[in-house]
Amino acid sequence: MPEPNEPLVPPDFPVPLELRTDLFVLEPLDIRHNESDYAAWTSSKDHIRGTPGFSSGRTWLDLDTSRADNAADLAIHAKEFADRLRFAYTVLEPGTAEVIGCVYIGRSSEADRDADVRSWVRADRAHLDKPLYDAVTRWLSVAWPFQCPDYAPR
Repeated sequence: MPEPNEPLVPPDFPVPLELRTDLFVLEPLDIRHNESDYAAWTSSKDHIRGTPGFSSGRTWLDLDTSRADNAADLAIHAKEFADRLRFAYTVLEPGTAEVIGCVYIGRSSEADRDADVRSWVRADRAHLDKPLYDAVTRWLSVAWPFQCPDYAPR
């Protein structure tokens, strides 16, 4: 298991920059997504809390976060992505800049897992939770170097 400040993936691994399906598009989460990202998660806190992987303990969903705080958080996500420490992807409505969810790939705290993967969709796109899970699960198996990621089933 890599140390927290070591890259999650090998230096020669080409990190995927997108995943496209008919239902959604994943691309690296960035500050340019701030307005739509903020609207997406703040309108769906209860739904996200009910999503596998987000239901335990106090989380970022419990914080009183402003748009400026969210932008700062997105900048951190972008830096972690660039440094290969953690990978946050926004889930967009195809053909738009509308954020409908997120996918996070990071370090697992479980010794037998090589990555921790979480995803959520907006409450008004709840029907996309299972298709997103299925697509990301396939993507992890064919495009990523992980052997045993921890991704709560849907």
